[in-house]
Amino acid sequence: MESGSNSTRRIPKFLLLGFSENPDLQFLIFKLFLSMYLVTVLGNLLIIMAIISQSHLHTPMYFFLSNLSFVDICFTSTTVPKMLLKIQTQSKDITYKNCITQMYFLIVFEKLDNLLLAVMAYDRYVAICLPLHYTVIMNTQVCMLMVLLCWVVRILHALLQSLMMLQLSFCTDVEIPHFFCELNQLAQLTCSNNFPSHLMIHLAPVLLAATSLSAILYSYFKIVSCICAFSSVQKKYKAFSTCASHLSIVSLFYSTGLGVYLSSAVTHSSHSASRASVMYNVVTPMLNPFIYSLRNKDVKRALERLLGGK
Repeated sequence: MESGSNSTRRIPKFLLLGFSENPDLQFLIFKLFLSMYLVTVLGNLLIIMAIISQSHLHTPMYFFLSNLSFVDICFTSTTVPKMLLKIQTQSKDITYKNCITQMYFLIVFEKLDNLLLAVMAYDRYVAICLPLHYTVIMNTQVCMLMVLLCWVVRILHALLQSLMMLQLSFCTDVEIPHFFCELNQLAQLTCSNNFPSHLMIHLAPVLLAATSLSAILYSYFKIVSCICAFSSVQKKYKAFSTCASHLSIVSLFYSTGLGVYLSSAVTHSSHSASRASVMYNVVTPMLNPFIYSLRNKDVKRALERLLGGK
């Protein structure tokens, strides 16, 4: 433990290598990421404002959606502005304290998406399979409690992961082949043989993601069973259409998340891991507002009213 503390003091900074050393390519990357970040923030803010401004959208489903949009803004803001600043200032170093802090908030907002998507799947299950009890089961207090519970679980999990990381010492090689401080990348740089900490760092995120995914799959198994029992084709179509946007986001979120995990755990290629992380950390939050606005008529109409359309 003592040697770990000394190692940390001897190496006060890490180097974030980013994507490229080429100045022309860096300028292109800066413009691309700035554009994607602005689209992400603006798109998700519009979703939140549309839900707040339209009283008919004050329902559990859209309450959870507004929370998801807020988390997506925070998720992207944890990494992209810092990366843009470093490209602009041509600086690659980041202090140990700032690196761990960035990692902590990244874990909080990344895993919050998992839990909120699971909560939204449960909401769709209650709405479709138990419609007569929907307003009783999904009342305002229950919805707020579910979101609060998601925040508490994620904050505690991120705190535990950060404490496990603080138990580890780092080798002299502190060049991070990434544009932000990510948990798996940091764990690969450590030279400690602290098996419990390494096990917790690698196993806990997988278990929590698997739990959230299992809840989503079970909810949709029940939903499909209920829909198949409907006699009316129109009723079946209407029920499926209310789940389309959520299913699209779940598919995008978990497919890109699986890509990040496989690229870092299987290929051991820093470049492929970085590309997968861009999809997961930047592209997915940017696409969520488009998915909901294009596939959900209520959100589309609310956005048109908000922006002064007919």
